[in-house]
Amino acid sequence: MTASTSPDRHWPYWPLLPIYPYGQRQTLRREIIPDWIWVFEQVQGIFYVVVPIRMTVIRLEAGGLLVYAPVAPTRECLGLLAELSDRHGPVRYIIQPTVSGIEHKVFIGPFARRFPQAQVWVAPGQWSFPLNLPLSWLGYPLGRTEILPIERAATPFAAEFDYEILGPLGLGLGKFGEVVFYHRRSRTLLVTDTILSVPPDPPEVIQLNPYPLLFHAKDGPADPITDTPRNRQKGWQRISLFALYFRPQTLTTIDLGPAWAAAKGGSDRTPRNYFGLYPFAWQPGWRDTFAHLSQGEKLRVAPILQTLILNRQPHQVRTWAQRVALWPFERIIPCHFAAPLTATPHQWREAFQFLDPDHDPLYPPEDLAVLEDIDRSLIALKITPPPAKGPNLPNP
Repeated sequence: MTASTSPDRHWPYWPLLPIYPYGQRQTLRREIIPDWIWVFEQVQGIFYVVVPIRMTVIRLEAGGLLVYAPVAPTRECLGLLAELSDRHGPVRYIIQPTVSGIEHKVFIGPFARRFPQAQVWVAPGQWSFPLNLPLSWLGYPLGRTEILPIERAATPFAAEFDYEILGPLGLGLGKFGEVVFYHRRSRTLLVTDTILSVPPDPPEVIQLNPYPLLFHAKDGPADPITDTPRNRQKGWQRISLFALYFRPQTLTTIDLGPAWAAAKGGSDRTPRNYFGLYPFAWQPGWRDTFAHLSQGEKLRVAPILQTLILNRQPHQVRTWAQRVALWPFERIIPCHFAAPLTATPHQWREAFQFLDPDHDPLYPPEDLAVLEDIDRSLIALKITPPPAKGPNLPNP
């Protein structure tokens, strides 16, 4: 149950984004379509709320590989990728498909330096905080980093891929943008954050080190860490509720003082177990809350994107989603949660119905209460604009 420390999994730049699992990043490679598409998966999280982060690698018909949304280029990850390069040719193109997801952007520079002959293509509208620095100052390789153009024919991979650019959407303090890629041969859609599906059981990469699952399976600080299939599932479902709602209606958080007092009676006072600190109390019915979130692994737009981001410019997002739905894709590979997803353009369109003026709520209002409180605070502080109430035009 204890994850071993390995130099092959060492990630030296973890202080740039100090989240779990910090300096050790284990990589799982899975083949999605034999000899054509692979995913490389790692985990990331805060306070053991861990979810998969995923890179997709596609073999090019002309030889070589295209990489979508790189993960941490550890020695293990690079070794698994080298096995593909030996058979199919070198990495030719590296795609950064987001302008806002720092958990994706932080890997681009180190990854690109490992492949000095590869071209790097990034979503338009890149920005950094607190200073908006040039891309080369942020580690992007000078001379071989290009902005993805509106005209797809201008890219060297246009014969095999289509793509659609969302945004960048102005959010006041920053911007949100994403580029989805469509691989024609396999009818596969690659997305970053806009679509996900929540499986009832923990993904394989999360189970490589099940401790986070078992930590969140506890009902109190005195509960022991016990590794059973039921506890792994229980922990995963609670993690999913944490990750997507922050605090659903069936979760009560305990103030730090009482939580520390309760920790003194914990069964494990080690640093790994946060010295027994467990400031959570799950209420009866949390499994029903998860079942509504998962809904048979239905395609979803994450609550945070619905509540805080995509509703700012619904016309532009709706138009983008409709353009994506014109492709005859059969599967979707997102960067988080489950993959691959068997899905149709109709199911894709259904996931964005929350943008329609008279849509029915997709999530229970009680579960969105914390996100809506955050939304009101950001608007009151003039950090972000309010949601658009009527039609709005795309950015020029």
